[in-house]
Amino acid sequence: MVQTVKEAPCRRTPKRRIDLQMASTVSAEHRNMLRPSRPPPAFWPPLDFALGSLSCCAACVFTNPLEVVKTRLQLQGELRARGSYQRHYRGVLQALWVVGRTDGLRGLQKGLSVGLMYQGVMNGVRLGSYSYCEALGITSFHGGSLLSGAGAGALGAFIASPAYLVKTHLQAQTVEAIAVGHQHNHLGVSDAFITIYRRDGLIGLWRGVNGAVPRVMVGSATQLATFTSAKEWVSHSQWFSPNSWLTVLIAAMISGVAVAISMTPFDVISTRLYNQPVDEFRRGRLYHGFSDCMLKVCQAEGLLGFYKGMGPVFLRLAPHTVLSMLFWDLMRQQTVKEPGKELKHPNHPVHE
Repeated sequence: MVQTVKEAPCRRTPKRRIDLQMASTVSAEHRNMLRPSRPPPAFWPPLDFALGSLSCCAACVFTNPLEVVKTRLQLQGELRARGSYQRHYRGVLQALWVVGRTDGLRGLQKGLSVGLMYQGVMNGVRLGSYSYCEALGITSFHGGSLLSGAGAGALGAFIASPAYLVKTHLQAQTVEAIAVGHQHNHLGVSDAFITIYRRDGLIGLWRGVNGAVPRVMVGSATQLATFTSAKEWVSHSQWFSPNSWLTVLIAAMISGVAVAISMTPFDVISTRLYNQPVDEFRRGRLYHGFSDCMLKVCQAEGLLGFYKGMGPVFLRLAPHTVLSMLFWDLMRQQTVKEPGKELKHPNHPVHE
């Protein structure tokens, strides 16, 4: 007679229970890894940097008058010694008054449409490239953020250079009584693009890019290096409530000093290269390139010639940065509404 031996029920020890829980967790994690994932919409990079680009365009509407004044101040007394020319513009406020009185309110917004085009293209490329560098882990290395910011800015400036060329021409253009620099006399944005293309070809649309790329590289790198540190310092000082826009404003003003000092010389050279007339051989009549422009400005106008227009450069930077980040934050909140999720202010500043 065969006896059936019943096995005693196996009691799970605490150790066995922990092992089963760990196996279950690992299995669940493995299944989740196999599922196609997508970043949360609020932080999906293409959407985020598209909104960042639009926010820069919105800020441009408010800061464009300072761009007009900056262009006029940088072209005033071109390659002439101080005191040997008539000064139509003597400062930011006086220049705004002169432009508004002579050209009207529309004169203060000259080049706005092509300026919006430049902001959209340049910042779209710049923010997208920087986001790609972050995804590759380049920004995690020492100095990676600066290199990524400078490289992304250079790429954006190169691609959007034709828009900045036309913007400079239109903003310098005015009546003879207060004209400075060469007057191209374009009839509008489309006429400017067509005229330049017919006269100089496709390469002519990128005339002056050798001054624009260093300008944006220096500006982006300086702002990335100073803005975040300034923002952390203001936050640790506890002068304002957490996530206050006053913190961003003070940080932008501190950063703006460094950016204005480092970028204005490149800005002057960029404006001169963009606005100079060309001869029948499609060569610049005043400058043969970046180094030639720098040398001639130094010889004719002295070191102070490199800092023409620094006032509007500084006064524009802080409001433009704050408005860009404010509009960016508002657009993100309206575009992606996730209950219980608070969108933080972007950690990196918006240049240009």
